[in-house]
Amino acid sequence: MQAQEGKSSFDVLNLPVSSHINALGGNNISIVEEDITVMYHNPALMGQEMSMQMAANYMRYVAGINLGGVSYAQAARKHGTWALGLQFAGYGTMKQTDATGVITGSFSPKDILLSGLYAHDITTSLRGGIQAKLLYSSYESYTALAMFFDLGINYYHAEKELSLSLVVKNLGGQLKKYDTENIAMPWDIQLGFSKTLHNVPFRFSITAQHLTRWHLPFEKVNDAGELEVKDNFASNLFRHLVFGVDYIPSRNFYLAIGYDYKRKSDMTTAGRRILSGFTAGAGVRVKMFGIGVSMAQHHANGFTFMTNITADISQFLR
Repeated sequence: MQAQEGKSSFDVLNLPVSSHINALGGNNISIVEEDITVMYHNPALMGQEMSMQMAANYMRYVAGINLGGVSYAQAARKHGTWALGLQFAGYGTMKQTDATGVITGSFSPKDILLSGLYAHDITTSLRGGIQAKLLYSSYESYTALAMFFDLGINYYHAEKELSLSLVVKNLGGQLKKYDTENIAMPWDIQLGFSKTLHNVPFRFSITAQHLTRWHLPFEKVNDAGELEVKDNFASNLFRHLVFGVDYIPSRNFYLAIGYDYKRKSDMTTAGRRILSGFTAGAGVRVKMFGIGVSMAQHHANGFTFMTNITADISQFLR
């Protein structure tokens, strides 16, 4: 993760907030759920069914990195919904040294992300949404401030249980730079497809990401023990795709698995092979509360564990 190298390209913007989506390969922009945390991945997935819902999320990342946050959504008139969210990423405590390598102290790098979202029902099947994100980063004596926007649209056919989405993510730039160096912004275009089978409680999802560029080459050790660059058509195609499958026997329970070939190939290069690229998780809803847990390998240094807790305050007030 580049945040540990002292300079960030704001990769924290692309880490999952939803435990359910984390279980579906780490990215999904098309599952339609009554779970407020999916809005961070596509603001058009937020709707009035999430009104007065609160959520708390936590991820135990690698190397002592912790990520967490809180969210709240509220209906706005007849066809709109707004939400606020706060996310925090702490990267542990690091040693501070001078030019000669002498330890002079310590520092705790961090990212703080404030989000404001709005979604509107265009028709009964079509919904659009926007997310504004203000990111503050602090790394030792370097600080930066940046503003980003996500634009999303979702088409959902309730009878066919078919969902199609398009999202343009992380449009924006720095308001305050770390220094004079320009850092590339992590903007992206993504497409999503989700479909529940007829009379069978399985939902299949495919998410296409990194659509701003086709070539996503990577290095792989060949049979001779040498590094070779993989950049063929099939490799590039599958490095753009994330696959997910849900088993949903009722609206109060789900099991989910996912696969990200890009993560698999990246981790294989780093020496991780067995479960690299695979994710899994589960969720349950009891009355006004919902909880989800998931496990994934986002980094070569180990597994990450994530949990979400949601509460529907409107049920408490009835």
